[in-house]
Amino acid sequence: TVVMAGAVSSSRCTSRPYVPAAALPRARWRGDVAMTRCADGLVVDSDLVGAAGQASRMALSRLGRGPDLAVVFVCGPEPGETAEALERAAKETGAATVIGASAPGVIGDGRGVELVSSVSVFLAELPGVRLRSFHLEVMRAEESIAVLGLPAKVDDVTAGVLLADAYSFPIDAFVEQTHQVLPGVNLAGGIAAGVRGAGSTRLMADGVVHDRGAVGVLLGGDTTAVSLLSQGCRPVGPVMTVTRAEGNAILELAGAPATSKLEQVLAQLPPAEQALATRGLQLGIAMDEYVDDLRAGDFLIRALIGADPAGSALAVGDVVTVGQSVQFHVRDADSAAADLGVRLERAAGQGPYAGALLFSCTGRGADFFPSADHDVALVRAGLGASAVAGCFAAGEIGPVAGRNHLHGFTASVLAFPAR
Repeated sequence: TVVMAGAVSSSRCTSRPYVPAAALPRARWRGDVAMTRCADGLVVDSDLVGAAGQASRMALSRLGRGPDLAVVFVCGPEPGETAEALERAAKETGAATVIGASAPGVIGDGRGVELVSSVSVFLAELPGVRLRSFHLEVMRAEESIAVLGLPAKVDDVTAGVLLADAYSFPIDAFVEQTHQVLPGVNLAGGIAAGVRGAGSTRLMADGVVHDRGAVGVLLGGDTTAVSLLSQGCRPVGPVMTVTRAEGNAILELAGAPATSKLEQVLAQLPPAEQALATRGLQLGIAMDEYVDDLRAGDFLIRALIGADPAGSALAVGDVVTVGQSVQFHVRDADSAAADLGVRLERAAGQGPYAGALLFSCTGRGADFFPSADHDVALVRAGLGASAVAGCFAAGEIGPVAGRNHLHGFTASVLAFPAR
């Protein structure tokens, strides 16, 4: 059980108070209208601290003013140097609010860089937007885990960024409960990771580096940030109703044994889709049972993790209940690219955009697409924004049907419309 302890008055908590709109740095103006502006910078160099300074100056030169928000990502072999690079970027940017994390790869300046010493910096001027950063810590009890440091939600908060260390923070359970403690807040982000595994992750909130927990920022006030999530799958076979289930095991689909139904669906697929299914079949769980015409994007995608032919059960990477509508899905590079394109096309109507943060799964890099630049190039083109930065993540956070979830193999985007 994960207990949300909320904001606490503790010296260990780095939650910042909301910055009054009048106290925000003066934004760039066009006539009488304040403008949202974003910029990014990325530098590849074995000297991570030097790279952090260069990437920060690159982004600052493109922004042209002091930023309200800075988000920094560092990929490097040594946790100590990663921490120094995060601190250097925080100091160099001079942003009022700074968060950052180590990552197995960084995104920015129109490219993705995997498993190479590098630093990416994203900066934003957000006139009228109130920012509240935080560091979340875990306190363990006999039968529960308390999460400390979550700011009290203010009614005007609609979006946020969350970066977590999966080794020390219950990220899956926490994200699943955000619909209760942060109702109406769409989160983007992912699992941060140091390249040396457990204990090597570094997180930063406002210049203070931590080796455990989670960090993030909530956006309130005059914010119009747009969240979008691409799960990178396409449906195959019919939509079916779960007629018998126990926990994460589906026992019957449409009144038939689940494994028999799966065999029937696979037998009717074209050979190319059968081949994709053998490399990793997914299950889409409908998020809104009142939608008559379910399409891609209406499902929460979860992996099929096992089958018991003797017992006719299918094991799914989530809890499934009787009465839910489900549909099998497959994934390949073409499907993933097409799905991201559809999400970006739908979001484009809320633009134009000044920039965006992008969290792409480590599985969507150069081993899956022609290059590690695939997702950032598509997001830049789809949103018409050159300032797109972020990281490759070991799990991504994003909303499906208005509710936040932890995902795998997805691309999660938080975009900032130009105003």
